Amino acid sequence: MALRFISRSGTRLRSVSHSVLRELADSLFAVAFPTSCLLCQRELTETNWSGVCPDCWESLRPWAGAACSRCGLPIASDQVTQSGGEESGAAGSDVLCGQCRTGEYEFDLARSYGVYAGALRAAILQLKFHRRERLGRRLGEALSQAWIVIGNNIEPRGHEPPLLVPVPLHPSRERERGFNQAELLAQGLARSLNRGRRGRASGAVWERRVRVEASSVLRARPTLPQAGLSLSGRQENVRGVFEVRRPERLRDRVVVLVDDVMTTGWTASACAGALKRAGAQQVVVLTVARATPQFPDAAPSPHHEPFGEPVDDSSRERQ
Repeated sequence: MALRFISRSGTRLRSVSHSVLRELADSLFAVAFPTSCLLCQRELTETNWSGVCPDCWESLRPWAGAACSRCGLPIASDQVTQSGGEESGAAGSDVLCGQCRTGEYEFDLARSYGVYAGALRAAILQLKFHRRERLGRRLGEALSQAWIVIGNNIEPRGHEPPLLVPVPLHPSRERERGFNQAELLAQGLARSLNRGRRGRASGAVWERRVRVEASSVLRARPTLPQAGLSLSGRQENVRGVFEVRRPERLRDRVVVLVDDVMTTGWTASACAGALKRAGAQQVVVLTVARATPQFPDAAPSPHHEPFGEPVDDSSRERQ
């Protein structure tokens, strides 16, 4: 009787264990291969590596309007006219925003794929707070369009390709999140640029592959969330926070800093300053989105209603 009881108990335990393992496997599969769109929740009709349906992906349009010729800040057309600049899209027009007129930024150029609003904002939140790694790499591939806009202004040494450097998180923050979203974006951008090894806008052919250099720059101390700080407070918050550990890898090279969102630009500027002092020839910043009060958040997409409750990410800025 006792042996029979033990045998039945063991069978039940194995059954429970198998059930738990199946649920875990199903959960992991759902994260890796979503069956519904991450942005609109409509059913995906075929396996989709990014988890975003074609309609939603189509709505992640790049910014095509006027922008600051240095930092890429989207500028409303009426403001371009008032400032005396050209009203055409940005890349070729000699228009500077108020911040760039002061000359305080330490990077040479910056561009963003689009404006931090609507579906693009929703996609970035999915990447950052739900660890959508494949989505991150695909957004990184889209960054090549921002590269095209400023490719002719990038001056690589000979046929040396640029180095892609993701803006680092503080180690404690990265442990908490489990990954650095900027590194995923940089991996996607490298994959796109290495197709044919061409600097797409300039037509330059690189002898070696573009690579991601994720270990040369570190964030030496934790910082306060930038949200809620004044403009000067944001600048002071990141002053001296970045350190370069392997300057020989960066010396005389064009460095492309990669991040998800640029708001005031002070984080990118502080990181660029550290790279310049370490000997980088030129520092360019590429981000997926640019946050600006000129273009407040709008409906995520013309074909669907926002999924879920609005997410307050103001306190979740990069630390």
